[in-house]
Amino acid sequence: MKDVYTKFGLEATTQDFIGHAMALYTTDDYINAKGRVHETLERIKLYATSMSRYGKSPYIYPLYGLGELPQGFARLSAIYGGTYMLNTDVDEFLEEGGKVVGIKATMKHDDGPGMKFETKAKRILADPSYFPGKVRVTGYLIKAIYILKHPIPNTQDSDSLQLIIPQSQVGRKNDIYIAVVGSAHNVCPKGYYIAIVSTIAENDANPHEELAPGVDRLGSKPLETFQGSPIPLYEPVESGENDNVFISKSYDATSHFETTTDDIKDIYQRVEGKPLVVAGLREGTFNVEQ
Repeated sequence: MKDVYTKFGLEATTQDFIGHAMALYTTDDYINAKGRVHETLERIKLYATSMSRYGKSPYIYPLYGLGELPQGFARLSAIYGGTYMLNTDVDEFLEEGGKVVGIKATMKHDDGPGMKFETKAKRILADPSYFPGKVRVTGYLIKAIYILKHPIPNTQDSDSLQLIIPQSQVGRKNDIYIAVVGSAHNVCPKGYYIAIVSTIAENDANPHEELAPGVDRLGSKPLETFQGSPIPLYEPVESGENDNVFISKSYDATSHFETTTDDIKDIYQRVEGKPLVVAGLREGTFNVEQ
């Protein structure tokens, strides 16, 4: 992309906007990487077509918060014979010949010891917390949640937004992400806003100071602030082919779920041995090609 930017005489700040806000790259590695022009243009095209489809933003956000996503998936899964079990602890993974073939678990009850059961499976798909011995730490996520009584300054009083601060503009190696939602999404009372600021830790001194460039853009002092310790980020050390355990990566600092989508496609590739192809997205039929 470096030659493309040079040909059109695009300055550094414009390159930052295109690469990080439109193409949603998390680093500048794509600029000098060979063979990335077509991919970058496709990402930009997706941003532009999404803008034309949804109006003032290329993004859609579920009413009542992100918890609606797993709920919607659970309902769709049930149509195809899937079962969701809440309040259930995995007690043991069953193995045969070095491969995981099932689980022993307990469905907890408010009164009593709960119901124990055993089930078999050809494959296990899990997040890193279930298999700490099969993952490695790749970094640490810093995240803080702020309750505001005002919209973000210089955003035309938008009731929701995503703001990406490119790493090069604040002297960092990782972007800073700001996601804001409000009463329009039924996640808080009218007149209030919820802002989430996140990035990847780059030092051990005071990690939350690394969020300062993002916090400064929130305007006046928040009503409430919720900050936790840096969260370790994990990735699987093996593909899962040898033991039937296919592990996802941890959620990173991004607020647009692009990397999560990539992770889903990677898991599907590892499980099925072929790329995920979803037909009918434009028509809304959502069929996975077999």
